[in-house]
Amino acid sequence: MRIAVLTDGIYPFVIGGMQRHSYFLAKYLAQKKIYVRVYHCVQTNQYSNYSDTLKKIFSEEELNYLEFIQIPFDFRSRFPGYYLLESYLYSKRIYEDLIKDIHQFDFIYSKGFTAWYLLQHKKNNFPKIGVKLHGYEMYQYSVDFKTKLQHYLLRIPSSIVSQKADIVFSYGGKISDILIHRLKIPQQKIIEIPTGIEKSLIVDKVTEEHSEINFVFIGRYEKRKGIENINEAIKQLIRQNKVFKFHFIGAIPEFIKIKDDRVIYHGVISDYTKIKELLRQMDVLVCPSYSEGMPNVIVEAMANGLTVIATDVGAVKLLVDDKTGYLLNNNHPKTLEMILIDLIGSNKKVLQTKKNTALQHIQNFTWEKIIDQIINEIKRFVPLR
Repeated sequence: MRIAVLTDGIYPFVIGGMQRHSYFLAKYLAQKKIYVRVYHCVQTNQYSNYSDTLKKIFSEEELNYLEFIQIPFDFRSRFPGYYLLESYLYSKRIYEDLIKDIHQFDFIYSKGFTAWYLLQHKKNNFPKIGVKLHGYEMYQYSVDFKTKLQHYLLRIPSSIVSQKADIVFSYGGKISDILIHRLKIPQQKIIEIPTGIEKSLIVDKVTEEHSEINFVFIGRYEKRKGIENINEAIKQLIRQNKVFKFHFIGAIPEFIKIKDDRVIYHGVISDYTKIKELLRQMDVLVCPSYSEGMPNVIVEAMANGLTVIATDVGAVKLLVDDKTGYLLNNNHPKTLEMILIDLIGSNKKVLQTKKNTALQHIQNFTWEKIIDQIINEIKRFVPLR
């Protein structure tokens, strides 16, 4: 089988959840001895030796089945709506290279809006085209008026690529609800496959009990992540003189930081080994987002033996329930405060049980299993040569 993967970036050349997914997709398809051509862009110039970087992140055998085509993408924001214009032009640049030998591929796996131009010029003899927009956040809750306007703009290409594609990949949960009820995608076109983690990154057992409970938030500062709500809950815990520690991993601006010894800011950590070391010292991941797909941070936290507090958005409920953590109907500060207080005051055996169950549950979400699901589903739609 020969597959073209179109993506707006691949880890580590572009950092983000979608880009990590692209990396694992290419890596594990290659491990199955499937030829993959990856169309991608590079955001930073720190990788001056491109080929050496590829040799570090892929094995020699994997590289025998991988080909990489760099397509330029302008990441600068020149004016409102520029990202959409550049996304369209990027999809056109991909099309112009791909169309030359498109018929050598059995399937095209497109991330985000990368197949926008291709789908508008699709012909009957083209390979089947599958698209994955991950969280479809543009159809989820908007935290403010500016975000709502951005969401309305993003709905234009998202509806085009989703409706014109032969297959639409979904994480499941509320993502499939959006596809069926908002975008009117026929259910037979939807393939539900979760995100995952490498089996080797899952720890053998949870850490022993800590003297005080350690909460952690991982991510950048943006309103949809619910950091302000976390802060309001933390301030209440401080007023009540509760014993706890709350850690933030990521870029948090000074104006929003809480000045208290119980709140620790680690800043941006790009080395996953260091993140893993920190996570092993934590008990609970707090992820009260207004909108999400299927967050990698939850997968990685559970793989390190943490229980999770998260809002029921996107496909989060496939990971978090009352056995593995706390699935919330809303992320109001008072709701978070009550859950945090409950955990601080609960029997430590209850917390350990949730952590153990979360660790056991995440074993179902390894890339070793997920890649087989992807290949089997593609084969259902694709007449192989």
